[in-house]
Amino acid sequence: MYFTEKFIREGISDARYELYPISEIQELPDLLSRVPDLRGLNVTIPYKQSVIPFLDQLDKSAEAVGAVNCIKISSNRKLTGYNTDVIGFEKSLHDFTGKLPDVKYAFILGTGGAAKAVAYVLQKQNIPFHFISRNPKKEDEKFYSFLTHWRESSTLLINCTPLGTYPDTQEMPPVPLEILHAGNLVFDLVYNPAETLLLQHARARGCHVQNGLDMLHHQAEAAWNIWQTES
Repeated sequence: MYFTEKFIREGISDARYELYPISEIQELPDLLSRVPDLRGLNVTIPYKQSVIPFLDQLDKSAEAVGAVNCIKISSNRKLTGYNTDVIGFEKSLHDFTGKLPDVKYAFILGTGGAAKAVAYVLQKQNIPFHFISRNPKKEDEKFYSFLTHWRESSTLLINCTPLGTYPDTQEMPPVPLEILHAGNLVFDLVYNPAETLLLQHARARGCHVQNGLDMLHHQAEAAWNIWQTES
């Protein structure tokens, strides 16, 4: 676990990073009362959007994205929501594409909280995109079959779904394999396993590939810095 290794590496002995699974977001207030020493939380799928009504305030990026993956608990127990996925993806995307041709277009697989953070970064960088979904509901959301009509190079495909995550490693988004060809880029936010089935197909077809581990580390450091600030 990233923070456990960080605490050992940096000699931090007065902090712990623990898992608090809940079956529904309505359990959050009870969790906070049961664990009064909590100073911060990470929020994962499927609660990045549904957690917002339980918070006292949002920072600018979380408000703009409409999703939260980091919560700071202040000394007066006020809950502030942040989106460090934005920081993590922006830095990781820069690391990934820095020496590659400029991205001309992007497709975001999924429409959840992580997808919204990715879209926020792409908008900042003026990269046009569409969301791809099995159940599109908005004008900028398309079925996966929409991808079969795309033949441009320097296209970035970003998987923001959990498909392919361990232990379901034989799953992958229903991407038409013919769109995976040399000159395109595939970024899978999944980091366990290190190479998902989607990335395996993409690599075999000559795409540049990146998993989500670098993004995880960047967003974790951003969260740590938030939790360390005085309030």
